Amino acid sequence: MNSEHEIESVVRGFETCETRADEFKHKDHLVVAVWYVHNLGREAALDRMREGLLRFIAHHEIDPKKYSEEITSSWIERVDQRLTELGPDVSLVEKCNEVIGLAR
Repeated sequence: MNSEHEIESVVRGFETCETRADEFKHKDHLVVAVWYVHNLGREAALDRMREGLLRFIAHHEIDPKKYSEEITSSWIERVDQRLTELGPDVSLVEKCNEVIGLAR
């Protein structure tokens, strides 16, 4: 990620379901998770991610069995832990790039 604008664009595309399902990759899931945890805190981020994923899946007519509460919870927890380790002085862009690096 290169800017907060780029991050916000990923989040907006996800929330509005404008992003095509085949374009929403794992890194995009993580960007949304970082945005939510950064702005809402862990619990609210989990709720918002769950709601967003279920809406996205329904909109794109994806098998709802593709959603996993366990995986979603686990990633929100990992993101929250990493953001806590990074601290408040790290930019949102740096946080996103650090978390994307966790998945590699």
